[in-house]
Amino acid sequence: MILSTNHLTKAFGVTEILTDVSFHLEAKEKVALVGANGAGKTTLFHILRGHYPADGGSLYIQKGLIIGYLPQTAELQSDERIEDELLKVFEPLRRMEEKMRRMETEMKDNPSAELMEQYARLQASYERQDGYAYRSRVRGVLKGLGFAENEYTLPITYLSGGQKSRVALSKLLLQKPDLLLLDEPTNHLDIEAIQWLEEYLASFSGAALIISHDRYFLDKICTRTIELERGVTHIYSGNYSFYVQEKEARTKAALREYEAQQAEIKRQEEIIAKLRSFSQEKFIKRAQSREKVLERMDIIEKPITYEDAMHFTFTPQILSGEDVLTAHDLAKSFETKPLFHHVNFLIRRGEKIALLGANGTGKSTLFKMIMGQEQADSGQLLRGVKVYPGYYDQEQQSLSDEKTALEEICDAYPQMTLGQVRNVLAAFLFRGDDVFKPIRTLSGGEKARISLCKIMLSESNFLLLDEPTNHLDILSREVLENNLLGYEGTLFFISHDRYFINRVATKIFVLTPDGIQVYLGNYDEYLAHLQAEKEVETPAPEKVASAEKTNYMQKKQSAAALRKLRAQVRNAEAAIHEQEEAIQALDEAMLLPENYQSAAAYRKLEEEKAAASENLDALYVEWESLVQELEAAETNENA
Repeated sequence: MILSTNHLTKAFGVTEILTDVSFHLEAKEKVALVGANGAGKTTLFHILRGHYPADGGSLYIQKGLIIGYLPQTAELQSDERIEDELLKVFEPLRRMEEKMRRMETEMKDNPSAELMEQYARLQASYERQDGYAYRSRVRGVLKGLGFAENEYTLPITYLSGGQKSRVALSKLLLQKPDLLLLDEPTNHLDIEAIQWLEEYLASFSGAALIISHDRYFLDKICTRTIELERGVTHIYSGNYSFYVQEKEARTKAALREYEAQQAEIKRQEEIIAKLRSFSQEKFIKRAQSREKVLERMDIIEKPITYEDAMHFTFTPQILSGEDVLTAHDLAKSFETKPLFHHVNFLIRRGEKIALLGANGTGKSTLFKMIMGQEQADSGQLLRGVKVYPGYYDQEQQSLSDEKTALEEICDAYPQMTLGQVRNVLAAFLFRGDDVFKPIRTLSGGEKARISLCKIMLSESNFLLLDEPTNHLDILSREVLENNLLGYEGTLFFISHDRYFINRVATKIFVLTPDGIQVYLGNYDEYLAHLQAEKEVETPAPEKVASAEKTNYMQKKQSAAALRKLRAQVRNAEAAIHEQEEAIQALDEAMLLPENYQSAAAYRKLEEEKAAASENLDALYVEWESLVQELEAAETNENA
């Protein structure tokens, strides 16, 4: 156990945030911290890292434990370039490098035994701290989190907020603390970067406590879930999906207990009223006795449930034709930068399609072209009969700050009764007095829910949603998913939320610079398609542009060269993996008593590790060269 809390409490003024927080963390485990927005998750992080004191309870942190914290919005201030900022993490190693260089110069002029012994000790320490690999680690983390090589030298002061957050995450991962406190680490990451982070955390030797709205990410990483609700923690021994199932069962059981107690209270109150109605002393004493029993009763709090928010069906007023949208050979560029070309697809009525693709491929641009806000350079977009699109762009929500949530919907749809409007708002988690809150006082997630509610009530029968789950907490995402599952129109959406894609999508479009690839099914089925393609990967048949034999032979040779390069890259990656495992085995051997107690055995292992580390560096250089050669060859082939 590296950390534990026991009955922690925290309040700000008269507002209680945490009332009974009790849990523990063990070394190496990855744990999810979930709860509604405002439940106190970030406050708890601040207490764990010593930024806030707890008002009550106890907190144990293992002596010497190094805690690394990533805030939801990382305010990284630096005048350095990206790569130089990350290299600061390894400043002790860089100083050792400088000292080794100075000693090497001195040994040329004065190769004394004492100086050589000092150099050997310094070099051994440098090797033990992976000094030969830290620059490769920096570049590996930058590449994994989505930075292109030409961005490594960008000044941090010129970066966007999202880019600064990625740099802050990169720096934190390179520091390798004993415990990571990660507050929404997947914000600002595309799907490929999130997958890389999943792999990194899965092999991370420390522990991690993670706040995230990315349920797919929590499922992949976490083996335990801590829920924070009404200031109290509840522990679930599984990932997010396990938590959802177990939570539902617990809530149903708690609701039965609550209803049974309420029924008993009502029965006792009726008996007390009946006894008092007799106006006789003996009956009044009996009534008072029962009242005392009620006063001593531990009242069960009603469990929070949102089941009635899950069953609202949104039906477009007008039925579209069977073919909703057809794209013929679309192409789009901005100035000299091409986004995509040869984009062809057909969307049919009732389909729910997720549009995937790397950042910068033009997904949002394609949506704007469909809405007529951007023009294609070439090609056609043909809208079907009676198709009325509605566009949700999280950056352009048309809400009136002075109106309440109720007024916003009532004014937009005057034909609806007050009861209908309140039912619809309840389907988006606006209940009771929440409907009277002015729009200006709502959070970003609440405004997003109002905007999504408006667009689903509109005459649109073809919804285009650009990142609809951004700003939404987990409960809001689940409500939106259920409402979209019951939507009877056609849905086309962009999202990085793989859990959301999994639940809603019936088809996947992947936008690339060369067109759109279509996959049937949800996100997991899409991944299965990709895996199957890898397993049966065979060279594509040569496309002969002319009957001339020379041209045919050139293409054949080019394809063979590409296959050879790809094989060389795979072999280099396998060799790197094998070498890294060998170094890890040497590290483990150096920790064995029979080795570290023997100077000769330990020195031999050090020499073997030094040689292995040098070989690993050479393998990385070879791999980078092969990858660059392959990328150039593929570019020429596509051209």
